[in-house]
Amino acid sequence: MQIVFAAAGGFVLDLLLGDPAWLPHPVVLMGRCITFLEPRLRRAFPQTCRGERLAGTALAAALPLGVLVLSAGLLRLCTLIHPALGLALETMWCWQALAVRGLRDESDRVRRALAAGSLEDARAAVGRIVGRDTADLDEQGVTRAAVETVAENFSDGVIAPMVYMLLGGAPLALCYKAVNTLDSMVGYKNGQYLHFGRRAARLDDAAGFFPSRLAALLLVPAAGLTGESAAGAWRIWRRDRQNHASPNSAQTEAAMAGALGIRLGGPASYFGQLHDKPTIGDSLRQPQPEDIRRANRMLYLGSLLGLILLCGLRALLVNG
Repeated sequence: MQIVFAAAGGFVLDLLLGDPAWLPHPVVLMGRCITFLEPRLRRAFPQTCRGERLAGTALAAALPLGVLVLSAGLLRLCTLIHPALGLALETMWCWQALAVRGLRDESDRVRRALAAGSLEDARAAVGRIVGRDTADLDEQGVTRAAVETVAENFSDGVIAPMVYMLLGGAPLALCYKAVNTLDSMVGYKNGQYLHFGRRAARLDDAAGFFPSRLAALLLVPAAGLTGESAAGAWRIWRRDRQNHASPNSAQTEAAMAGALGIRLGGPASYFGQLHDKPTIGDSLRQPQPEDIRRANRMLYLGSLLGLILLCGLRALLVNG
């Protein structure tokens, strides 16, 4: 039951404290490892397309496995010293693997800037949490981008880590975070990472396949319980869940769009290049800054429902 207690404790700590700047974060260390390893692996393999793919494969294997082995070893050592120390460490790592409070805080910063009438501040705030170019976004574009990142990161930053921590404890959750961090840093389809980041991107797609669908389904009751449209979430999820180049991203975006009655997706600029992405949802009305708050309500309730469901399943499997 230690894993259940650690997951529940980590969830509560995340809601209360978020990601305080004074606490070293594992994802920051993972990012530094990627920055350190990338140029060395590139030099170690031939400067060809195949060589880049091999170098990227080595990185995609080394970082998650290294994180898994190191964190499992440290957790085992702490547990041998004293079970309470092991529980404390695992609870802290579960807390750091989740991003409910951080996602709410960052997206609400966008909403507050829009409410204050400062489009430039809103663009800067949303630029902290999305990968697209934000300099030319209007108010609706900024709102849409914020709602999309709440929806997508409900899967990547909340439900997926929960799934893995309740399958294999904090070490497996951190292993997933390593996979997700790799994708966010090198999983781009551009000249620099088209070959090098291919394996990382595919690994992230595989790791997020089940959690993204579970997250979308959790948004359906979360929508109904927060006063949004559960029927709309279900209908648009079934219709538009494949409207994205990623096999996972449109799952939660479709449910969120249907719940709010707005259209997400569509053309977006990345690194100065316009990408003609398909739309998700029906444009029953134009996006409004308040939609960010409504999305965050679903984020919080969906996260709680996910925790209850996954902890219950874990306890049932272990004890039954």
